[in-house]
Amino acid sequence: MAVVKSKLLKQLSENYPNFLKKDLEKFTNIILNEIKETLKRGERVELRGFGVFSTNTQKTRISRNPKTGEKVNTPEKKTIHFKMAKELFKKINNEKE
Repeated sequence: MAVVKSKLLKQLSENYPNFLKKDLEKFTNIILNEIKETLKRGERVELRGFGVFSTNTQKTRISRNPKTGEKVNTPEKKTIHFKMAKELFKKINNEKE
């Protein structure tokens, strides 16, 4: 099951009933936009106890179209790399600290 933004906002509003839904939505949007902008600048984002987001650069390469077998030039592109924190890993795997 994937967590979508609407379900996340619903869960936040249930856990924090004293906050308005529109304020929680603004707060969530600010955090997600900051993560996006930081990754766009090529910097890493560290959320203690959760993990680290960083970008990797894939070099330009010559790949192949599987349907036709034709060689295609693939340009350089950035990908997002996520490394989870030890605390999150232990929680997911039900390990005691």
